[in-house]
Amino acid sequence: MSQYAPGPCDRGVVSATPHESAEAKSGPLVLAGTVLGSSLAFIDGSAVNLTLPVIQQQLGGDLAQAQWIMNAYMLMLGALVLGGGSAADRYGRLRVFLIGVGLFSAASLACGLSPNLTLLIAARAVQGVGAALLVPASLAILGASFDKAGRGQAVGIWAGAGGLTSALGPVLGGWLTDTVSWRAVFLINLPVAALAVTFLVLGARESRAARSGPLDWPGAIAVTLGLGLITWSLTEAPTRSFADLAVSGALAAGVASLAGFFWIERRTAAPMLPLTLFRSAAFSGANGLTLLLYAAFSGALFLLPFELIRVQGYDATRAGAALLPLSVGLTVLSPLAGRLIARLGARTMLTAGPVLAGAGFAVLALTAGQPSYWVGVFPGLTLLAIGMGVAVAPLTDAVLGAVSQDYEGAASGVNNAVARVAGLVAVALVGFVLAGGKGGPAAIAGGYRLAMIAAAVGAVAAGVIGAITIRPARVEN
Repeated sequence: MSQYAPGPCDRGVVSATPHESAEAKSGPLVLAGTVLGSSLAFIDGSAVNLTLPVIQQQLGGDLAQAQWIMNAYMLMLGALVLGGGSAADRYGRLRVFLIGVGLFSAASLACGLSPNLTLLIAARAVQGVGAALLVPASLAILGASFDKAGRGQAVGIWAGAGGLTSALGPVLGGWLTDTVSWRAVFLINLPVAALAVTFLVLGARESRAARSGPLDWPGAIAVTLGLGLITWSLTEAPTRSFADLAVSGALAAGVASLAGFFWIERRTAAPMLPLTLFRSAAFSGANGLTLLLYAAFSGALFLLPFELIRVQGYDATRAGAALLPLSVGLTVLSPLAGRLIARLGARTMLTAGPVLAGAGFAVLALTAGQPSYWVGVFPGLTLLAIGMGVAVAPLTDAVLGAVSQDYEGAASGVNNAVARVAGLVAVALVGFVLAGGKGGPAAIAGGYRLAMIAAAVGAVAAGVIGAITIRPARVEN
């Protein structure tokens, strides 16, 4: 998914990690290493969005291929992040982190040197695999390295730093694209990764979960294949139509693979996706809200850089700066919202937040085409930042409050994966609102308005789900 907003339940993953050691060799080194490790995914997501219009112009290709620059990454990350967390618990969090960073770094180098879109998309897929290993492993290292007293402060610093890197991503990506090259957006990952590895090798010691079942390889293969086939069919359908045998066949095969995935999860001893969690109406509702809200957010914001650069004539630096109200607003509001949960309750905030986000999308639709940034972009982005800032922290609280403590780690991982898959599917669907699917300025302008309207409807629907299903106050199990 787009990384302008932090993923839901990232804090939950940290707080629910089994703790084997209360002290690391060096807490500051561990904290710095986990922040930098997580920031690889945060910066990459938000910065790469700004490069897409430029990459498309320089390497050629149509909108569907530009979509796959994002989709290849999100597909592997969304499908494998749960398996990555299980692998870290089973084989060692530091070991899996190092493998993940190695894959991510090698793929980043390949992205930066790619001579064509085909190789770039393949490298992005490998980046996604690396991120699916390093992100949950870095969080698990953080959770296992501090005692209860120090963990709260460490998580707070980690969350603030994550928000800051997400905020800097668009500006950094735009500036690098204009002053150096879009390739520098990928190559900058290499020194960041080197620092993260150095800090954790020096400061962290290996840890594993006391009990960890076998990795769910059949489930991982089935969900990756299913999501990949469905994403490909939805991306190609606007130009080929569903009547095309390859498109309809891929869609049917993808649905069958996902059905097989759920069949596997019901019968395996250590499932990636514990289906028993969905017996809770509050948990199911929170994930339904996540699916709609993050799909609206990711799909609409995939188009926003294209609107700014290809239609409004912004350069990449200006486009990145244009998104600062959203990034900074989320960074500032999310911690404040966390403090308001006890006073207002998750239900109230998960109703108001998505509705405010929907209002922001609606304003962006109404002001589309306005040449003035302060009229056409700023008001809608500000409302959107307020809405998402209000919603993210209570979403974590609602998910964790819907299950017993023994399942908090699994619940956090499921909700985070739902958010990423929502972004994947939303970006794949963007082609349906672009006339002809060619991605020209006229098509982008019209599709942008329609996408914002669709996002507004989805966000408001998420708020309705929040009002109906979320508990009025957190109930301890």
